[in-house]
Amino acid sequence: MTAPARRSPGPWRTAATDLVRNRPAMAAAAVLLVVVLATLCAPLYADHVAHTDPFQSHVSGTTVVDGKTVPVLTPSSTGLGLGVTPIGPTWDPAHYFLGADNQGRDVMARLLYGGRTSLFIGFTAALLTCALGTAVGIVAGYAGGVVDSVISRVLDVIWAFPVYLLAICLSVVLLTNGLRLGPLTVDAGSLWLPVAIIAAIYVPYIARPLRGQVLVLRNKEFIHAAVGSGAPTLRILRREVLPNVVPTAIVFVPLMTALAMLTESALSFLSVGVQPPDASWGTIIEDGLGLLYTRPAVTIAPGLLIALTTAALNVFGDGVRDALDPSARLRGGV
Repeated sequence: MTAPARRSPGPWRTAATDLVRNRPAMAAAAVLLVVVLATLCAPLYADHVAHTDPFQSHVSGTTVVDGKTVPVLTPSSTGLGLGVTPIGPTWDPAHYFLGADNQGRDVMARLLYGGRTSLFIGFTAALLTCALGTAVGIVAGYAGGVVDSVISRVLDVIWAFPVYLLAICLSVVLLTNGLRLGPLTVDAGSLWLPVAIIAAIYVPYIARPLRGQVLVLRNKEFIHAAVGSGAPTLRILRREVLPNVVPTAIVFVPLMTALAMLTESALSFLSVGVQPPDASWGTIIEDGLGLLYTRPAVTIAPGLLIALTTAALNVFGDGVRDALDPSARLRGGV
C-alpha cells in the first residue's frame, strides 16, 4: 500500500518559513516589537511610574533627586541670566528619567506618547499609500491606452516635485482650513491630515512599479485565456491580476512605513506636521532644539529612536522581500 502523497506547502507558508529563518529580519522584528510595546505602555508609564502629565507645562514644578526636592526648571545662570534650564536626566524612571524640556514636561513620557503618534502616522500612511498605489497601478497597467496615458502623466507630475517641498506646501495650505473632499472632512489639527498628505505624495512610488508589473501580466497566457473565456474585467482583475501584485505591495509596506515616519518627523520638526497638543518624535526634536547644548537628551533621544526604528523597518522589509520574491535576492547578488 503506497503512502499518501504529502501536500506541498503553499506559497504564503513557504514565504513565512523563509522569513522566520532570516535572522536579521527576525532581529529587526524583535526591535520593532519592543518599540511598539513600549509606546503602547505610554499611559501606564506616565500615570503609574512618572506620575506626570506629559502634555501639561510644569514651570513651577518640583521633583525628588537623591532624596532632595529640586525644581524642574531653574533660572539660567549664564549670560544675561535670562531663560531657564530644565532638569537633566536623573536615570530614575519615577523622576524625569531623561530630564525635562523647556516647559518642564517629562521627556521620557513624551517620548513614549510621541512614538505612538509617529508609528500610527507612519504605518497608516504606508497602508493607505500601498492601497491607493496598487489600485492606480492595476487600473493604469491593465486598461492601457488613454487611461494609462492620463494616469501616467499625473503620476509623472507628482513624481517631478521634490517630495519634502510638495509635502510642506500641502501641509501649509491644509493646516489653514483642513481637508474637505465631498462628505469627507479632516480638521487641521487631526492626525489624519499628515496621514493623507504623506500617503498622497508617495502614491507614484508604489503605482509606477506595479503598473509595470501589470503590463507584463497582461500579456501572459492565463490572462489571455481568461479574456477568451469571456470572464468580466473585474473578475480578471480580482482573481488573476491582484493576487500576482499583492506580494509586491506587501513588500513595500515596511519600507514605506519607514519613509513615512521620516517624512512626518521632518514636517513636525518644521511645525507643519503634528500639531499641539499631540506630540511626535519630530515635535520633540523641535522642542529640544534650543536646549541642544545644555540638555541634548531632549533632541538626541527621539533622533536615536527614529534612526533605530527606520533601520529595523528597512532590515525587516528586506527580509519580507527576500521571502516573497527570492528572485530579487538573486538579482541583488546576495
